[in-house]
Amino acid sequence: MNCNALRKAVREIPDFPKKGILFRDITPILADAQLFRQSVAVLAERHLKDKPKAVAAIDARGFIFGAAVAHKLGVGFIPIRKKGKLPFKTLDESYDLEYGSATISVHADALKPGDRILIVDDLLATGGTAAACARLIERLGGKIVEIAFLIELAGLKGRAKLAGYPVFSAIIYEGC
Repeated sequence: MNCNALRKAVREIPDFPKKGILFRDITPILADAQLFRQSVAVLAERHLKDKPKAVAAIDARGFIFGAAVAHKLGVGFIPIRKKGKLPFKTLDESYDLEYGSATISVHADALKPGDRILIVDDLLATGGTAAACARLIERLGGKIVEIAFLIELAGLKGRAKLAGYPVFSAIIYEGC
């Protein structure tokens, strides 16, 4: 699928959230029904014939795409949230950020051992959050079929943290 229209719709906002950062804003894609459908289709299309058991997605923008992909595939959805946001028994995974650390959680009964899981998020930057999500899924016995992103900032080398997993990015920016 050609992603040129999606790439053109991504708004670039310089110096956000701080000076020197070029923020890639996906809200124009979300605001356009046709582009949003196209973004969901490009993330789902490789999985239409051999569907995963569920789609896992990361709080918060990942939920937008992950839930839509799960709906398109007709499979379940697994929310991965910041620690303390899920109401039932959870499994937690901590990871390092460039400015500290964070912890994400999943319900302990979110999947069964052997379930094939597609992870979806909006953006691959440094890869820490997606790697932590994959570790959570594997700790529950799930098998990662792919980690899919709408956008990848290749200059931040996040794909290296996901070595060993199939990774797909619809739009790749070579710089940061």
